Amino acid sequence: MEPQIIERANHPISRRDIDPNVLKVLYRLARSGHTAYLVGGGVRDLMLGRRPKDFDVATSAHPHQVRELFRNSRLIGRRFRLIHVFFGPHNIEVATFRRQAEAVLDNADLMIQHDNTFGTSEEDAFRRDFTVNALFYDPGTFRVIDYIGGVADLEARLIRTIGDPELRMREDPVRMIRAVRFAAKLGFEIEAATRAAIEHHREEILKASRPRLVEEIYRTITLPAAARALVLMEQLGLLAVLIPRLSAHLRASGIETEDTLTARNLAALDGMIAAGGEPGHAFVLACLFLDLCRASHESARADHDGGLLGELRGQGFARGDTEHMRLLIDAFELFHARARRARRLTRRPYFPEASQLFNLLAPNYGDDPAELARFLASEGPHEHPRGHQPHREHAGSVGGAGGAGGSGGDAPPGGRRRRRKRGGRRHRERRHRAGHPDTAPASAAVSAAEAGAAGSAAHTAHPHDGAPAASHPGHRPDGDRSRAH
Repeated sequence: MEPQIIERANHPISRRDIDPNVLKVLYRLARSGHTAYLVGGGVRDLMLGRRPKDFDVATSAHPHQVRELFRNSRLIGRRFRLIHVFFGPHNIEVATFRRQAEAVLDNADLMIQHDNTFGTSEEDAFRRDFTVNALFYDPGTFRVIDYIGGVADLEARLIRTIGDPELRMREDPVRMIRAVRFAAKLGFEIEAATRAAIEHHREEILKASRPRLVEEIYRTITLPAAARALVLMEQLGLLAVLIPRLSAHLRASGIETEDTLTARNLAALDGMIAAGGEPGHAFVLACLFLDLCRASHESARADHDGGLLGELRGQGFARGDTEHMRLLIDAFELFHARARRARRLTRRPYFPEASQLFNLLAPNYGDDPAELARFLASEGPHEHPRGHQPHREHAGSVGGAGGAGGSGGDAPPGGRRRRRKRGGRRHRERRHRAGHPDTAPASAAVSAAEAGAAGSAAHTAHPHDGAPAASHPGHRPDGDRSRAH
């Protein structure tokens, strides 16, 4: 099949818009006698005048040949082999041209299990998912190569599968979410036959691996067009299959999906991402599920089999992300209610993120983030500033110092009295009075020491009374009475 060739004068792609490291990879492969093209979403975005997030390279060189050309590379992948060429913290993905794998019929299961058969550039174009992602750019001739009508679909702003959409959706069900993601991201419509295939085979999506599904969901709802992606997933029935609890909540509202508070929350998230924000997974999940938790009066803490967290973990979402989401949603409720417990959250490590979530979404619920800031800055009638412990005096102490009968400075913080240890002088005296002779010498020595200390103190206090100093075991002629005490 002869491809459509778009000359340099008829397309907007310039090498100045391509990462210099990507050009290095392309040119080295070409100098070594291999065919090498810029492919995929990078070409699509450049054709639309957008800035690509990353660039992919496809080549006729086999993985081991690419590995020999680039010492700064690594072989990865199990389903099919890829090469990552590293330039500092960034990497460029290089793949060998592949042809469409033949599906193995096993109880009518058409899913692709092995996809590592090398082919030509034309075969590589036909094995891709959508027409707009199957364009090649040749850096040697500056031409765009179109085997399957991708340029026409870019102009018509359509997402269309390559080949039979019924078959392609069953081969790789994750393509259903990818269709939604590209349509939302680019502002395109999903072509009618492709849309019908998604609606018909939406249950097949549960056959895909859970890690891939979770990854695609995150990639879809972290777009600057997440609200539109939510609407498309609900319209196509994908949300009811992937997250039935959220789909039921949207339908129960009785209004159009784009007018629900969940969609408005995602629209606020869109603005944050468009402004350069990079929210974490837990933050994104909190935006997605906040209104569901509030409307159902269900705390995000519910972690039984029928609870929200249990359902999400069953779908493959990480425990760390769902637990963090729970903390953020619970914090939102405390902030919204101006509860006294909300002030304690300022000491929590997740407070900055919880505060950011409230500032972002509170206006959708008629709340003013500035009022929360004033509330947190004020001090309650029975609360104390952060880090301050109120002073408590103990019985028998003066000014916090130890006195007779009080614990004094030995009392631990918070005002709790330290428990007296068993033993000591009083315990020995009680045992002696009870008739334990083994304690008599010690008690006698203590009594003699006390008597000596008293007599010495009296002699020092009245030096001219002429009374001789009593001789006793505690008396020290050098005047050092510290041991007697």
